[in-house]
Amino acid sequence: MTDDYIKHQYAPILPKKDEWPVVKLSKNRKEFLNKVTEASVARILRHTGNQVHLLKEELETVLYRERLRLKQNPWLVDPDNEPAFWAKVKSSLLGIGVENTLTDAERKAAYIAILESIVRRYVEEIAGNFKHSHYKATRRIVTYGFSRLLNTARVKGFKSFFSTQYTLQDKIQIIGETDQIRELASKGTIVMVPTHFSNLDSILIGWTISTLGLPPFIYGAGLNLFNIQIFAYFMNALGAYKVDRRKKNMVYLETLKTYSSEAIQFGCHSLFFPGGTRSRSGNLESRLKLGLLSSAMEAQRVNYQNGITDIGGKIFVVPVTINYHFVLEAPSLIHDHLNLTGQERYYKESDEFSNSYKISKFLVKFFTKGSDISVSIGKAMDIMGNYVDAEGNSRDRAGRIIDCRDYFMSNGQLTVDTQREEEYTKALGSRIVEEFHKINRVFSSHLVAFTAFNMIKKANKKLDLFSLLKVPEEDISIPYDQFRAKCLRVLNRIKELKAEEKLHMAPHLNVDIDQIIAHGLENVGMYHAKRPLIKNQNNEIVTEDMNLLYYYHNRLDGYELEKLFR
Repeated sequence: MTDDYIKHQYAPILPKKDEWPVVKLSKNRKEFLNKVTEASVARILRHTGNQVHLLKEELETVLYRERLRLKQNPWLVDPDNEPAFWAKVKSSLLGIGVENTLTDAERKAAYIAILESIVRRYVEEIAGNFKHSHYKATRRIVTYGFSRLLNTARVKGFKSFFSTQYTLQDKIQIIGETDQIRELASKGTIVMVPTHFSNLDSILIGWTISTLGLPPFIYGAGLNLFNIQIFAYFMNALGAYKVDRRKKNMVYLETLKTYSSEAIQFGCHSLFFPGGTRSRSGNLESRLKLGLLSSAMEAQRVNYQNGITDIGGKIFVVPVTINYHFVLEAPSLIHDHLNLTGQERYYKESDEFSNSYKISKFLVKFFTKGSDISVSIGKAMDIMGNYVDAEGNSRDRAGRIIDCRDYFMSNGQLTVDTQREEEYTKALGSRIVEEFHKINRVFSSHLVAFTAFNMIKKANKKLDLFSLLKVPEEDISIPYDQFRAKCLRVLNRIKELKAEEKLHMAPHLNVDIDQIIAHGLENVGMYHAKRPLIKNQNNEIVTEDMNLLYYYHNRLDGYELEKLFR
């Protein structure tokens, strides 16, 4: 992966909107949702072995959990008729239970009818509502608005607001395998799997897809984002379908996976954050949620079963890392992470991205300061984690062409083997994590935060993590010369890892170490009221918030760099 970044807007690979898979899906929305509903019900019935008592138990579990959700964790985006719907489900279940005249077949049919009503409701909630006119408007708003903010900050004088001297490509740097993803998107179906650190990620990835000239992707966005008006508009316009992380019941999860699988089979390029939610700790995701990932595995197998064995039926998995100097939500995210890992009692989730005003304020500050973002596009893989070439051929580690279809064969026949596919999905998840670390782009802010935290940790080696984080900030200081020496040591190791193609580093790490440190201190957590790291008047490195320092340090976890501090 080179340091060069995209400095222009690519021409679209499909100029006519009617050629876009997501537009075709939108035109066939009713038929598609019916198909998802039918397939979901069939899948759930298979899970229950078509046994009435197991189906009844599953429906009762769904009812219990949904009523608990409404009581303990309601959201503004929840439909007004939610309580009434679940009250009706309860009444129907009770009615079947007390009706002694029903035959077994009638009882089963009644339970299936309830299941269908629940699945239909879930499908209607999940489904995206892509509209080309809204997509075009959103793309113009994002590009024009962000560009104006950027030029207002960088160009002096009255005409600054109307300047086009700086483009978003200067601010948001897209690097990596950009030509490959364009080539493969014109041949097969792309499943993009990015890291997830901020609620800004969805809009950022949407802009990246547009900049690369790719047709719109469908993607799962947290239903909580639709609580915020500005995000609800953008998410709908960019092709998002809704994922409700509160719903943990089997019926919902199977419906969600079916929706994703059917959309991929339809040929829609898809995007989902395999970490499931934003990284609370600041780490690169290492444990992925495999549910939606398994839907891509299933879609590939179904394509083969349907006789689509050419490149048009192939699914390409493309890992992406989003690299920030700072994350607006970091204080609440690390707070949540520490509460969870510290096994404290239930906490109420807070979030800096809680309303449109805060988001707008953040965007203004972000574009009027010098901090940059980069989006790293990784090498495309097949569904088994093998790299693919520009023509879409799967290659083994020796570079030989292999047929992905063979992985789904047994005794010379294409077979359905759920357990086998679960193992394949786990292996794919591990490969994605491996690629995340390879294409992760190290920033100066990551370097200084990692170094400072580990120096503080070594100076307090008898303390566990939670005790360390409670050390008063006024008792923590690092002489600059010592800090400089350690930063240089860590930087040299990062350069070695880059040479070994185990990570990537931003070009600003190629200057003098004092410049790198100054840049890192200026950018790390630059938006936060309490800065995770600053240099004081005594030429010492100090922190105003240990939790935030820990959060930003975590970005370099997983490379064994902490060994440099032993």
